[in-house]
Order: sequence, then structure tokens, then C-alpha cells
Amino acid sequence: MRNRREFLKGAAWMGAAAFAAGCTGFRETFGAGEGGFMTGYAAPAMKKVCVGFVGLGSRGTPAVLRVAKIPGMEVAAICDLVPRQTDKLAAMLKADGKPAPKVFTGDENAWKRMCGWDGIDVVYNATPWALHAPIGVYAMKAGKHVFIEVPSAMSIDECWELVEASEATRRHCMQLENCCYGEIEMLALNLCRTGMLGDLVHGEGAYIHDLRGEQYAPQTIGDKPGVEDYGYWNYWRLEWNRIHGGNQYPTHGLGPICQYMGVNRGDRFDYLVSLESKQVNFETYAKKEFGEGSWQAEKRIAMGDMNSTLIRTVKGRSILVQHDVSSPRPYNRINLISGTKGILRDYPYRVGWEDKSGVGVHEFFPEEKAEKIREEFKHPLWRKTGELAKKVGGHGGMDFIMDLRWAYCLQNGLPLDMNVYDLASWCSLCELSVRSVKARSSSVDVPDFTRGGWRNYAPLGIVDIDLERIGLS
Repeated sequence: MRNRREFLKGAAWMGAAAFAAGCTGFRETFGAGEGGFMTGYAAPAMKKVCVGFVGLGSRGTPAVLRVAKIPGMEVAAICDLVPRQTDKLAAMLKADGKPAPKVFTGDENAWKRMCGWDGIDVVYNATPWALHAPIGVYAMKAGKHVFIEVPSAMSIDECWELVEASEATRRHCMQLENCCYGEIEMLALNLCRTGMLGDLVHGEGAYIHDLRGEQYAPQTIGDKPGVEDYGYWNYWRLEWNRIHGGNQYPTHGLGPICQYMGVNRGDRFDYLVSLESKQVNFETYAKKEFGEGSWQAEKRIAMGDMNSTLIRTVKGRSILVQHDVSSPRPYNRINLISGTKGILRDYPYRVGWEDKSGVGVHEFFPEEKAEKIREEFKHPLWRKTGELAKKVGGHGGMDFIMDLRWAYCLQNGLPLDMNVYDLASWCSLCELSVRSVKARSSSVDVPDFTRGGWRNYAPLGIVDIDLERIGLS
């Protein structure tokens, strides 16, 4: 069934016709929403950017410390439900010689007070998934630019709410997809832009990560001071997976592929099909670790062990996205991009292309040649800031490069590398994969969140940073 927002926003006769036909893309006929199209949008340059952080857990805490190291950025506010978390971050900032931030804590409305405070320009949202879109919409309506952890929206309705709020308020709404800034992902982007892989045809991405231990771990925030925090507060991620099947964490593998292919900038998702395996590993783990009869063993998990979703774009490209957070297997994002001349595949990194036209690629290049290509085609962001990023940290440095890049864009009045349409299309898999799985892997149309605007913009280029300009030379 179509989502109600698309139905209600259209003219009555067109909405009814589209609903009867099962169409999800008719909305594009109305063009950009109130305020205007956000691809290519650049906010006025800000000499100093004051940031408020909400959610100070395992993702929010290191984000605060990273952003605090970037010249021109000020951690002006911190917010968490639990006072112990805000106390801990305030002490860490003080130890680092940073100004004391304004603290918002103690109740479930603390984030609203922070969003409404006029001492911040940006809200950095690292809360549990269910709060991502509500905080994002509220913050934009309060006049703040918004940066949201992944996935930033969990339903089609939430995707549209963020799109419409960003357009209406003329505020950036970017998903903090750090994997788009990984060294090999940016190498692949460079190879795509220089034409080394030819006309892109197929991509594969994944989030394969055994998270059973973290999801069943008791989160101790606020309960046992001094005990190292581990797991998800109130088991929120386990509870989400108990209720939802499909691919609920698609963007780590999908985001980079979309940038390679220019999705929302010259191409867009057309439709998808999704298939899911049975659930075994979560429940087997719970019985083994906690015993028969335990509440952990009694919980039935809706999410299958492996979800495989296939997307076809309007220009005929295909994308495979996989999700598995319960199988005992090594971490893998796959990161494969294939074109008419060659291929790059990660985990481990391998590359190969036709040295002579028509010869074909029957095996990857030898390791020595692959490493030479890795150095020759290294993305300028990694060439300039890679060593610093590794020292600052954050998933091998890509988190810092991501934060450095959006900070640079805000300070210099430049468009962001990712916008609200990227957020919405990538996150749409959370709901659409479930719809397809429940319909015996039937195809499901993907809404055009750009309403036709994808036709008018070129793919993301090879972006850079002037280190002297941002004060890091």
C-alpha cells in the first residue's frame, strides 16, 4: 500500500488514480516542495559553527571529541537523557582545554530545549533510530542544520517528512554515512570519475557484522557508575530487530555505490525486490548464552539472518545490498563496483581492468600492481588528511574526514556531498525491503524523493579541502 503522505499531498484525482494503480512515483510531477530543491544548495558561509550534540553513547561521544578538534567548530551544547553521560563529556572537553558546553539533560524533552536554543547552528543527532527523524524535523523547524546518524529515517513517511522540512526551512539535512569517506570507497569513486572502470553497470554493498553480543548486552548507563558501557541502552536495537525484518541498516554498503553511480544525480532508484532467510542465529545464541527459559531465549526475532535486496535504477544499473547482523562470520561491506572496463572489490581490496580493449578481465591485478593503483588514484581527501584522520580516529579515520568535510562546507558556503534526497532514497530500503519480503519478494517501486530533480544534476565530483583555509596546514 502506498504511504499516506504521497496520497494526501497530491491533487485528489491524481492521488486516487495513482493509489489505485499502486504507483509511488507520481509525486515528481509537482516539482520541489516549499522553499526549493536542495541538491546544490549552499547555506551562507559561517566563520564559526556552533554545534549541539544529542545522544552521547558509543557514536555520539567520539563525534563530540572529533568535531572539537576541527578549527572553527565549537561544541556549544551537549544533550543526553542520562546526566552521567553529559557530566562525562563535559569533563572530557574540559580536560582537552575546550570551553564548557551548555548542558541539556534529565528528561525526554531535553533535546527539544537544545534544538530551540539560539546558541547553536547545527544539531548532530546520534540517538537511537526511532528518534532520528523526529529530532531532525524538529531541529530544522527551529532553524538548525541537521546531521543525523545512520539510518536517519526508518519509514517512507519519515523520509518524506525530512525532505519536506529541509526544503521548507532551507536547512541542510545530511545523513552521517561515514563509509562514503572510507579510503577504498573514495579510491573507487576516483576510479569511477576518471573512467578507469568504464560505464558502470553493477554494484554490491553490505552490512555483515556479528552484533549478537552487543545486542544482548545489558547497557549500564545510569545504573552502575564506573562500569564500562557496552551494548544498546534498554536493548533498543534488539527490540527493533525483534519487530522488524528486512534490511534495517542499508546505508553503509549502499551509500558509496550510489555515489559511484550518481543516484539522485543523473539516475535514480526505480524498483527493488528483497528476499530474506530464516532466523536462526539470534535465537541459537540467546539459548546458548542465557539458557532455555531466559527472557532472551524467549524473545522471537523477526529479522532473518540474511536479507538480500536487489535494486534496479532507471538507467538500468543493478545494485545488491545485503544485511546480516547475527551470523558468526567476518565483518564485510563488500564494496563492489563493476563497469564495462573493469572492477573494484573490497574485503580484501582487489582491482582489475582491461589493459587492452576487448581482452577482458579474467583475474584481479597482482597485489603489487593493485597497491600502485591504490596510491596513484588515492582520493585527495585521503592524500591530504589521511594521516591526521588516522590519528584522530573514528573507524580508521573515515569518521574524521566526514566531519572535516561537512565542517569545511559550512564554513565556506559550499554544497554538502550528501543531501536530504540521498538520505531518503538510501533509507527507504528500511521499509521497502520489508514490503517486498512480506509479498514473497515481489517488486516494489521506490519513490522519487527528488520529484524529477535527479535529471538536472551531475554526479558528485572529486571534492577537496584547502587545509590552509580551514586552519590545518
